[in-house]
Amino acid sequence: MQTTLGTRHQQIETVVCDMDNTLFDLVGAKLEACRCVVDYLGAGDPETLFLQFLNGVYGFEDHRNIRDYLEALGVYQPRTFEVCCRTYEDVKLDLVEPYPGVEETLRCLQDAGIRLAVATDAESVQADRRLRKTGLIDFFEVVVTPEVSGQRKPEPDSLLYALRRLDAAPEEAMMVGDSPRRDIEPGRQLGMVTAFAAYGDWRRSRAVDVAADIVLAEFSEILDHVSIPGR
Repeated sequence: MQTTLGTRHQQIETVVCDMDNTLFDLVGAKLEACRCVVDYLGAGDPETLFLQFLNGVYGFEDHRNIRDYLEALGVYQPRTFEVCCRTYEDVKLDLVEPYPGVEETLRCLQDAGIRLAVATDAESVQADRRLRKTGLIDFFEVVVTPEVSGQRKPEPDSLLYALRRLDAAPEEAMMVGDSPRRDIEPGRQLGMVTAFAAYGDWRRSRAVDVAADIVLAEFSEILDHVSIPGR
């Protein structure tokens, strides 16, 4: 894909990554987990359950979304709720795998001396589980969650925390994420180079409407925009 700047960013010394739908497909795993819950119930619709997590009442990970869904179906029982939550979490975690090229790209960046951080809105427990499941946790010197920074994106606190921990100047850092609002906007606000993970944008934003410096068709294209010895 083309970049809006059309140049290699020789000065990049730090890369801060969003996690979900940037390093791996959480939405796909979540949808399949919703299907498994519906299969267990023998009633309902997986898309409707998925949308329950998007209603903004509790949050994208909160199990109270499952509770409300069961109540709406008229099938809520404490034991049913417990099994549904366990099924949802087990299936979701089991299906999380890095996008193609993620591990190789992170290793290349790390070997080149580029420092790596994650800034995610997932809770710390969820972030740790997913990064360990995917085998990516050891690539990142810093993992910033809302419990750590005190704020969720698009507030810039998570990005600022990561930059401070790595002693990195914003203009020498890249922010990579799938959300124009939650990743690209705060990165631009801080003066970071911004890379839009179009491959993970399940909302299907139009790339032309995303004010990012770089639009990535796949994660490995990051390597085309940083200075790597031998490339």
